[in-house]
Amino acid sequence: MTNAKKYFEGRQLLIATKHNKERVIAPLFEKALGVTCIVPDNFDTDLLGTFSGEVEREQDPLSTARRKCLLAMQQANCDLVIASEGSFGPHPSLYFISADDEVLFLVDAKHDLEVFARELSTDTNLNAAEIRTVEELEQFAKAVHFPTHGLIIRKAKDDYTQLAKGIHDWEQLYITFQSLIKDGEHVYVETDMRAMHNPTRMKVIEAAALKLIAKLNTTCAKCGTPGFDVVEVQSGLPCSLCSSPTRSTLSLIYACRKCNFREEKWHPNGKKNEDPMFCDYCNP
Repeated sequence: MTNAKKYFEGRQLLIATKHNKERVIAPLFEKALGVTCIVPDNFDTDLLGTFSGEVEREQDPLSTARRKCLLAMQQANCDLVIASEGSFGPHPSLYFISADDEVLFLVDAKHDLEVFARELSTDTNLNAAEIRTVEELEQFAKAVHFPTHGLIIRKAKDDYTQLAKGIHDWEQLYITFQSLIKDGEHVYVETDMRAMHNPTRMKVIEAAALKLIAKLNTTCAKCGTPGFDVVEVQSGLPCSLCSSPTRSTLSLIYACRKCNFREEKWHPNGKKNEDPMFCDYCNP
């Protein structure tokens, strides 16, 4: 048994979702931590925001995931809860590429513990377009992996009066398109980013779950609390030519959320110096 497993084994883990995320989360956590995963009845995460925009998300993704945990915990009277929150848009550094940014948050009220993990991936079918013809509709659908990935159709981008979600069938797609376009020149079609309608997103959530499990299995050397994690990155890896400090990582500072024990780990990337091409002095 891992040091972390003794905190969780035999307990129920509530997965705060209405979009079937337990499909990828439950098997991993049950195997790694010895928990029994359950899903709350009638827990409506859409109240905190929807991808299609009819309900705006009021808080940042991390705060929203935490809020999901606390609301589900209160509703189900459970002391161990996990929730995820996804965001989609331009990659923060690869500006012309879309990205899926998934946060997975765990709250353990019994041990006064909160741990989260994040997975940023460019593997996403995120897309939207104004569609005027059946030919355009077919081209768009095929490009975003329809019908294995769902679609959403409405009259216009900011019109939520007639909204069809979770479309996975060609006949249903054609019928919905024809019924909405008869009153205008185009319809607005977008990828359905809800997890149960988007297998690509499910894989990113799975990757975030694996990261969270690895983090939980990293325990504090002083008190043994799970989630011993990086809180600070120290740059300054010396240049191999002139020995000047570069912007590359020299060390990582880990800290325990429970006892505040800190540990510095040097050369986390296995390098003791940096190539001069990354030195601001040698290569200004």
